[in-house]
Amino acid sequence: MTFYLATIIIIGLLMIAMTLHVLTYSGFNKVQKRWFAGTFISLFFCCFAEYAVHCGEYDVAFKIPLTILTVIQFSVSPVLAMLFAGALGLKKQRTVALVFLAITLITQTICAPFGWIFYFNDDGYFRGQYFIIYEIFYFVSLLYLIVMLAIAGRRFHNRDFVTIIMILVILIAGILPMTFYQLHVSYIAIGIAACLCYIYYNDLVQQDTKAELLSNQEKVNSMQGHIITGMASLIESRDTDTGEHVIRTSYYCKTLAEDCIQEGVFLDKINDTFIDYIYRLAPLHDVGKIVVSDQVLRKPGKLTKEEFEEIKKHAAMGGEVIRKILEGITDEEYINFAADIATYHHERWDGTGYPKQLKGTEIPLSARIMAIADVYDALTSKRCYKDEMPPEEAFETIKGESGTHFDPLLVEVFLHHKDKYLKFIGGANKQNESNN
Repeated sequence: MTFYLATIIIIGLLMIAMTLHVLTYSGFNKVQKRWFAGTFISLFFCCFAEYAVHCGEYDVAFKIPLTILTVIQFSVSPVLAMLFAGALGLKKQRTVALVFLAITLITQTICAPFGWIFYFNDDGYFRGQYFIIYEIFYFVSLLYLIVMLAIAGRRFHNRDFVTIIMILVILIAGILPMTFYQLHVSYIAIGIAACLCYIYYNDLVQQDTKAELLSNQEKVNSMQGHIITGMASLIESRDTDTGEHVIRTSYYCKTLAEDCIQEGVFLDKINDTFIDYIYRLAPLHDVGKIVVSDQVLRKPGKLTKEEFEEIKKHAAMGGEVIRKILEGITDEEYINFAADIATYHHERWDGTGYPKQLKGTEIPLSARIMAIADVYDALTSKRCYKDEMPPEEAFETIKGESGTHFDPLLVEVFLHHKDKYLKFIGGANKQNESNN
């Protein structure tokens, strides 16, 4: 067995392996699978025909079957260019392939009885005097493939254009020796090129799919953010003058979480995801107020015992409301994080809070951070039932409740970076003045 025949067998086996991979691969749709499978199966057939003709076991009794096999092979080979183009996702290749196949098949069928392109005699296979007809089909096919690869490159915005150039170089390197030196290496080159096309197309499709998924995820995140902020602002506007409370508390929560990392505390729990979640979800901390009447929320005086009990319901209901809002549109971790903030941000470090009287580290860290941010903003903001407190006095109030209401370690970090909160309030006040 010659080296060429050995490589033909290897290419044929490779095409079988590639076909099986395509048919079981989940990254392509049915149309893409059909094109690639058609390419690999056609190339396998050509390799089989090539081996049957040149295996060295020629018997004149098989002259007619081998002639028919070669007619089909010589008709299919030039059509591989259209199959390549179709596999790369270019449109209308089926029509072009069928027309070109019809032309080559009719030509080969007419020429075969006269031996014009090829013939078999007692000694085996030989080229005919008009073998150039087959070569013309091949060159037309190659030119067509060059144009189609250029179009495919533009379709994929010329990404990895070097691969397209290499595919062409390999194809030319396989076809020219066959044309000028009668060295039968074309199917080796075509087999390698087919695999490169598959890898190239699969890689670009996966890149596009990933980019599309990221784009869609960004849209979903943006939509979630608008829904959360809009709903939170709507809730807050029922018992405050504006919805700016949710903006400020989100900033305070994010800043305090970042400062914890800077101070080297809670590093086992606070990371980039934690900071992103608490910033996005802090606006929903009072969403449970949807169950509280306007009469109670807007009451300017002191609440009665019954009215305070009604207010307290918003914490327990907050988690339930959040699950109903976010269930089915985001993952469970995201929902649990939001529910923890809404449910437990009125718990106290000493266990006298509500709704479940959790104590110390039993309270989720996100809720402990939210408690400080919520109280600080409530103290420094004007409400229908009170005037705002100066920031320094608010800092002293929070410091005085360290270890009773608030996590002492968080209070220490909060007070250590209090200038950030003063700057934010100052900037917000200037912005309000300019808007007025």
